[in-house]
Amino acid sequence: MPVPGITVDGTGLLCVTLLLRLRAAIEGAAPGTVVHVIATDPAAPLDLPAWCHMTGHHYLGPVPGDGPVYALRTAARARPTRPDAPWHGAGT
Repeated sequence: MPVPGITVDGTGLLCVTLLLRLRAAIEGAAPGTVVHVIATDPAAPLDLPAWCHMTGHHYLGPVPGDGPVYALRTAARARPTRPDAPWHGAGT
């Protein structure tokens, strides 16, 4: 698994809040940046890949080792989401 350029700690957060934090953390990140997301919400293993699919970022999967950590790689042409609603495209 590649070394992360950004780590987002979503411990104790529900997925909507986690995605808001993730969105803010990767805004302006260079394409190809590896992001590790610490996520304790039981929905994270479903929501993170779905969000990546929606936005165009590349979901890399769970990070082997201790804790609930998932990885993604930022995409050059990712589709933006609304700052207040990570499940909605920026134009909706």
